[in-house]
Amino acid sequence: MLIGERLRAIREAKKLSQGDVEHRTGLLRAYISRVENGHTVPAVETLEKFARALEVPTYQLFYEGEEAPPALPPGLRNKRTAWGSAGKEARELERFRRLLARMEDRRRGLLLSLAQRMARR
Repeated sequence: MLIGERLRAIREAKKLSQGDVEHRTGLLRAYISRVENGHTVPAVETLEKFARALEVPTYQLFYEGEEAPPALPPGLRNKRTAWGSAGKEARELERFRRLLARMEDRRRGLLLSLAQRMARR
């Protein structure tokens, strides 16, 4: 499932219009439509806005299954031990997030598509 399809499915399940999401995010309705129809790949910050507006955790925008994703191993449940939560990893993750936000939509879409294919293997 593409990110746009997932956003639309969640929005419709919560009985929200694109106008409702527009008011909650500050994004234009036309942009929301372009994302939902797969014409634009949103930046990470924009996905975070969508998640807040739809009142769902950000991971649900990417997760396709009917059931909840598998739980993290006990050692990773603590935020302090999760990768990217502190130190060098946190700085690397923040830098990656900023760089993704600056990428052109086409290139970001290509990168995300590649990552999805790699994750399926």
